[in-house]
Parts: sequence; structure tokens; C-alpha cells
Amino acid sequence: MSAIDILWLFFMLTAIQPVIKQHLLEASRRRLIARIEKERNSRVILLVHRQETMSFLGFPVFRFIDIHDSEEVVRAIQMTDPDVPLDIVLHTPGGLVLASLQIARAICKHQAKVTVHVPHYAMSGGTLIALAADEIVMSPHAVLGPVDPQIGQCPAASLLRVLRDKPIEEIEDKTLIQIDQAEKALVQLFDAAKGLLLENAYEPQKAEAMAKLLSEGTWTHDFPISVGKAQEIGLRADSNIPHEMVELMNLFPQPVRHQPSVEYLPEPRRSGQSKG
Repeated sequence: MSAIDILWLFFMLTAIQPVIKQHLLEASRRRLIARIEKERNSRVILLVHRQETMSFLGFPVFRFIDIHDSEEVVRAIQMTDPDVPLDIVLHTPGGLVLASLQIARAICKHQAKVTVHVPHYAMSGGTLIALAADEIVMSPHAVLGPVDPQIGQCPAASLLRVLRDKPIEEIEDKTLIQIDQAEKALVQLFDAAKGLLLENAYEPQKAEAMAKLLSEGTWTHDFPISVGKAQEIGLRADSNIPHEMVELMNLFPQPVRHQPSVEYLPEPRRSGQSKG
């Protein structure tokens, strides 16, 4: 074999290596999902968003909950018998309210128990989905987030404050249009969150208080709601997440950067273990 043949073989193997690795990861995920479903006698549905990169240019692509996600999750729920429990694993920064509500309402209509598992974070639209679950199970350091609407790059609640603090004749027409949208969005998100909580058997007074707290700009949009905070405001949440649900996240690796920002030896570290 000539040097050119060896070089071509090297390039071919390099080109197909990511494809092979991806197929192996997918096979590992399917095996673990099948094992969890057998152990828990449930349907496991994952909604996982990782930052991805364009294969050729390497630009980051940020994933979020969209209509395609809602179609797939709703289809999976429809393919599940009403008496089969659902285990939904959420790892998402949020996304479209429409898509999140479609998923949440499908969860509410499912007759058997629905458990949402949050290994790391489920913000905004992810939290809206979690409100529909019978139980929210989080890792000790996992977080949820407020569901207050955003108009463009601005929080809806902050836009309404502009109207309160500034004479209307000094506000630009474009901002007034945004304020009008903000008023509608706040009412809609409050009603949606309250409706999900009521349908999920929360007491009316508690459901209204939680919906207001989560939707009306009490905190910044990226405020981390820990499991303790979730319990404090009245959500049915705990930190006893099954190890298998966290293990699933290892099978959704973040695309490798040229220089990793976090590095450690990928093995458990036990007390009394020698370093030598």
C-alpha cells in the first residue's frame, strides 16, 4: 500500500469516526432507556437541549423548545396507554410558549402518574412543562426558573414599569406596541400556569399564588429556583432523582471544544483512595 493510499485511508477513517461514535451513543441511550422503562414500568421521554455547532463552520447553535419538539413529545404520549406512567427527563433553557404549553397540556391529560426529572436545569418553558407533572424530581443542585414572558429582549413586567414611570407622550410608538403585547402576555402566562396547577390538583388559592409568583416578574428571568425554593413556594418537588436519569445525561455529551473549559479524571473518587 502506497503512502497516498494510507493517507486516503486515514482521511476516510477520520471522516466516519464521528458517525460511528454517534451511532454508538444512540445505541447506548436506547439500551439505557429500555432498561429504565422495564424497571419503572413506564414510558421514558427525553427533552434534552445541548449547545451544538455547525459541522462545517463550527458556529454555536443554541437549541430550545420548538414546535418540532412538541410534536414529537405529544406523539410519544399518544403512543402510550393511559394507564402507563410517564417519566419525562428535562434539560432545557426553555423556548416557545406555544410548544411548551402543548407539551404541558398533553401531560395534564395523561391519566397515569407523570414524573418530571430535572438532572441539571429546566428553565422558563421547561418549568412550564414541569408544572403539569404530578411530581418534580430534581438533582440536589438542579434548578427550575420563572415563566414570566419576554417581549423581544425585554421582560414583559419591565416594559409595564416603563408605562408607570414615564409619561406616555415620551414613549416611542414601538415601545407602546411592546407594552401592549407585554400586558397580554402576562395575563396569558398567568392564566396558563394557574390552569396547569389547578388541573394538577393544587388548591385554588395556592395555584393562584404560585402562578403569580412565577409569571409576573417577581425575579429575573434566569433566577435559579432550587429544589428547596420550589418546595418553599409550594411545588411538589424533591431531590431523590434516580441515578439512571442522571446517567442518561452522560449519553448526551456537549460537542467537544478545541480547549475544554472543565477537566477532571472521569472516574469516581473515594475517601481514603491513594493518589499514587
